[in-house]
Amino acid sequence: MQARILEVCVDDADGLAAAIAGGADRIELCSALGVGGLTPTRGFMQLAARSPIPVNAIIRPRIGGFVYSDDEIAIMLDDIEAACEAGLVGVVIGASSPDGSLDRATLQRLIRAAAKLDVTLHRAFDLVPDFHAAVETAIDLGFSRILTSGGARHAEAGLPVLQRAAEVGAGRISIMPGGGVRPGNAAAFLAIPSVFELHASCSQPVEPNADLVDFGFSPLNARRTDADTVRHMKAILAQGR
Repeated sequence: MQARILEVCVDDADGLAAAIAGGADRIELCSALGVGGLTPTRGFMQLAARSPIPVNAIIRPRIGGFVYSDDEIAIMLDDIEAACEAGLVGVVIGASSPDGSLDRATLQRLIRAAAKLDVTLHRAFDLVPDFHAAVETAIDLGFSRILTSGGARHAEAGLPVLQRAAEVGAGRISIMPGGGVRPGNAAAFLAIPSVFELHASCSQPVEPNADLVDFGFSPLNARRTDADTVRHMKAILAQGR
C-alpha cells in the first residue's frame, strides 16, 4: 500500500520548525501564505535545505493570477536556480494561458530549469476550463503531483472534481488535495482511491498585535503553523494503513 504523506506549507522559520516537530513528511516552502503563497527568499531556502525532511519551494513571483510576462518568467527561472543552488528537493510551479488552460510552453521552460528536481503543479490547475485535459497535460509534462482544491475555493467543495481527477491520473500522477484541508475533513480526501498525499497549513489563529495591525505590518487574522495540529493530521493519515 502506498505510504501516506502529509505536506505542510509554511512561510517562516518558526512554521518550518513546528511542521518538522509535528512530524510533517514534506514541506512546501513559501512566503505570504495569506495570499496563497509566494516564492520564499533565498535565505529561507538555504535554511530549509538543512531540514531533515524534503522541502519543495513554491515559485510564484507575485499575487494574482498565473498568466506571466516574459520578465516574470525570467524571475521564476532565476528563483528555480536559487532553489537548485540551495539544495532543495523540488519546486512547486504553475502557469496559465489567457483562457485559463495550462501554459504548456512556459511550464516546459520551468521544468527544464528545474532539471532533476521534483516538480509539483500548483493550484493554477484549479482555474482550468477542462480538468481531464489538464491532468493529461500535467502527466505529459512530467509533474509528480497536482496540488488542487478541485476547482473550488475550498477542497471539501471540490470533492467531485478531486475524485474524477484521481480516476484520470490513477497510477500516473498523484492528486494531492489542498486548500482548507484540516483534521475534521482529512478522512474524506483519503477515502478517494489513489489519493495518498494531503497538503495543509496545519495552522491555528494567533492573537493579533494591535499596533502591528494598525501600521499594516501584520494581518488582522494571523495564523501560525501548529505542531500539535500537524501531529493530529499525521495520526489521521496513519489510520487504515
